[in-house]
Amino acid sequence: MNRMIWRRLCLTIWLLAMSLLALAATQESLTGKAVVVDLDGVVGPATVDHVRRTIADAGNDGAALVILRMDTPGGLDSSMRALVKDILAAPVPVVTWVAPAGSRAASAGTYILFASHGAAMASSTHLGAATPVTMGGMPGSTEPAQKPEDGKQDEEGKRRGGSAMERKMLEDAVSYIRNLAEHHGRNPDWAEQAVREGRTLTADEALERGVIDIMADDIPTLLARLHGREVRMASGKMALDTTELAVVERAADWRTKLLSTITNPNVAYFLMLIGFYGLIFELSNPGQIYPGVIGVICLVLALYAFQVLPVNYAGLALIILGMAFMIAEAFVPSFGVLGLGGVVAFVVGSVILLDDEHLAISLPMIASTALVSLGFLVWVLGRLLRIRKRPALAGMEELLDMEAIATEPFDSEGWVRVHGETWRARSRTPVQAGAHLQVTAVDGLTLEVTPKQSPQQGE
Repeated sequence: MNRMIWRRLCLTIWLLAMSLLALAATQESLTGKAVVVDLDGVVGPATVDHVRRTIADAGNDGAALVILRMDTPGGLDSSMRALVKDILAAPVPVVTWVAPAGSRAASAGTYILFASHGAAMASSTHLGAATPVTMGGMPGSTEPAQKPEDGKQDEEGKRRGGSAMERKMLEDAVSYIRNLAEHHGRNPDWAEQAVREGRTLTADEALERGVIDIMADDIPTLLARLHGREVRMASGKMALDTTELAVVERAADWRTKLLSTITNPNVAYFLMLIGFYGLIFELSNPGQIYPGVIGVICLVLALYAFQVLPVNYAGLALIILGMAFMIAEAFVPSFGVLGLGGVVAFVVGSVILLDDEHLAISLPMIASTALVSLGFLVWVLGRLLRIRKRPALAGMEELLDMEAIATEPFDSEGWVRVHGETWRARSRTPVQAGAHLQVTAVDGLTLEVTPKQSPQQGE
């Protein structure tokens, strides 16, 4: 027994030692290396979280450089500013490289590039269009305005914005990007133009105007041209030594992929619908359990996604109201008024829920969901109309036009048998025992009957 205990103890110590060696090897694996991380697509919570964790890990593990390979149309202002703060405070130099050819650093990407310790672009790429979207669209992101020419301009032709809120947002963005440009010795005047006028530059023009530091079409060229350059870190200036750096690609992990999927506007929208319908089904059919569990999980995931997305709460309220109207139509028939009103509210709310160009819900998805809801509404109304035309299957109304058989002879009132039951009956003509009669009306517990004609008599 003691020998078995000692064996297990030795095995535990050996496994612990191997784990520590593996951890130490991992910590040393980034030393003397350049870590490449991609920011591809919309600047949002998931993508920025991945980049921020990569920068933190690179600093903790002693990496020499972080290369942020960028291709973005822009994104959320809050996510962009969080990443900018991490870059400015990073213990390891961060070089933003707009690549490969055909990529762009538009809107929020322009701010991130100006904040980086090194700014590089590949051939056939561009940057700019950094006007806040509130100047022509929706607050909460840094997408380019739809109409840069709108708004007031001063005597120098600089755009100032129309309303007081627009001017405040514009001046804040101008001050922000100018500070970033000046911090790293780049062209602050053009940075201001990118915000006020939505200007863009190609890679060659950006290099010529001092907006970026170097141009490079591949990583070896980028490292070679970065060597010896002086950058401004939070702790002071330092010269980059990029000789013999090994390149490590940091791919997105499962957490980043999951967050990216959940925060996709179309996925969040679909999760919300599943959540609502799951709860409705559970409440209308208590004890099913599965619809309720699935509905709650999907609804919580949707609410998390909407928390980090720039949601228009008026749109969310219209969606909930529309679904409530469509469900009410099935329980409180209004001949389509509630249902059609619900479909209209649902569609309008879906369209304005996320009206950002790159964070909007797919119109085909909205249309298909609305058509399914409308089809369900038509089906419900059709069933209601058919039910109204059917004869009554229960209650007093069921007795109308049914056949009755007289159980005794009577002149005006007597007893008849209907559907196996004996009823008091009243007739305007004498009735013989066993005569076949037809119920024409129900007066309380008395039936109005008339003699039933045979087909030969009807002819």
